[in-house]
Amino acid sequence: MASYHSLLLLFLQLTMLIICLCGISLAGALNNGFSVELIHRDSEESPFYNPTETPFQQMTNSFDRSFNSLNRFYPQAKVSPKAAQSEVISVQGEYLVKYSIGTPPFQIIGQFDTASDLIWSQCKPCEFCFKQTNPIFDSSKSRTYKTVHCSSRLCQSFDLNVCDSNAGSKQHCEYDILYADGSYSNGNLAVDTLTLGSTTGRPISFPKITFGCGFNNSLTFVTKGSGIVGLGRGKSSFISQIGHSIDFKFSYCLVPFFESKSTSTLNFGGNAVVFGSGTVSTPLASGDSPSFYYLTLMGMSVGPRRLDLLTVSTATGNKKGNIIITTGTTLTLLPEKFYFKLEAEVAAQIKLKRVQSADPSLNLCYMSPPNTIKPPIITAHFPGANVRLDSFNTFVSVSEDVVCFAFAPVSDGAIFGSLAQMNFLIGYDLLKNTVSFRRAACSKM
Repeated sequence: MASYHSLLLLFLQLTMLIICLCGISLAGALNNGFSVELIHRDSEESPFYNPTETPFQQMTNSFDRSFNSLNRFYPQAKVSPKAAQSEVISVQGEYLVKYSIGTPPFQIIGQFDTASDLIWSQCKPCEFCFKQTNPIFDSSKSRTYKTVHCSSRLCQSFDLNVCDSNAGSKQHCEYDILYADGSYSNGNLAVDTLTLGSTTGRPISFPKITFGCGFNNSLTFVTKGSGIVGLGRGKSSFISQIGHSIDFKFSYCLVPFFESKSTSTLNFGGNAVVFGSGTVSTPLASGDSPSFYYLTLMGMSVGPRRLDLLTVSTATGNKKGNIIITTGTTLTLLPEKFYFKLEAEVAAQIKLKRVQSADPSLNLCYMSPPNTIKPPIITAHFPGANVRLDSFNTFVSVSEDVVCFAFAPVSDGAIFGSLAQMNFLIGYDLLKNTVSFRRAACSKM
């Protein structure tokens, strides 16, 4: 009997050791939350990194991507004639995230996108696939991979399915995504285990995540990643699928470009709660797309001078948002009529030599060494939240002696870009339907 109890005790100890070594369980994620690294596409850890490009060239390319991505949000929008777009085709996603699919885990690098829903990755056998740096996922090697059938409730609830209603119940449920810029992906809708590597070094796995296994994919921009990690508002996004285990909360803290630390932080669950001194919150609004995060921009202040985009009564009485907040666009893009009022006020309060930038997309530029300009404080006004922007949120160096206003005019819509979000902890609470902002030193998080 003693021998039996000794063996039982040894078995329990080994079981606990295995649990500790295998990483955090989903229950752990439920209680404590977790964080993962976001890699900027121009950092040395990114497959897009080009050591021959200067930081100024990288920045200019990101401006071009801002305009290239505009039609994805507003198909009829055009760049103002006073901010002509350079014809540069490049990666539109600004941040990447490492994750794994399958059992055993197969590592993938995807573009982190708060404006997309479905997670999708290129899969073997490819009928047509773009080139990627890492090997392509082979679903036949995963013990937990399962295709979704057309007769299943999951397939029937998925808006992008292309099932034939007359086909048999065993037919694979296919998806077909077409983006406004002409990019597309289609293949099988499937479920498998998705694993994220947390900042603690212990991975977190989520079983039965729905994703697109793409056999026919095309992106209009150059890419070396494998697909998209969608964190949008739609029901098929990663956030919606794991929402109950993370209390429908996520946040991120974007490190400024000039900081030495190259990775930012993406937080889920308990880790994602934004609180403390200086925290301000504003309601999420509705919009034309169920996938995007819309806010209501009431106006902006330049120093003490406030410029209204909406009256208070219009802002509080209309639940439809007028600006999209996203990490995939570098510049902040504003309706041209409002933009030129804002630009004029900024120019009136800066006493530096104005110069023409080599980048035609930027209107307001000055002679100034990097990170030395002291512009007036610009504050973005949302219902319940006045977000005070720092100089690196509003001006950016484009050469050794020229800095430019990091805002631009467009004919339709508006986008609150990633430059304006840097060094803020920005939290999304999809139960309270709010976005919160708190100034933070993101390189120390």
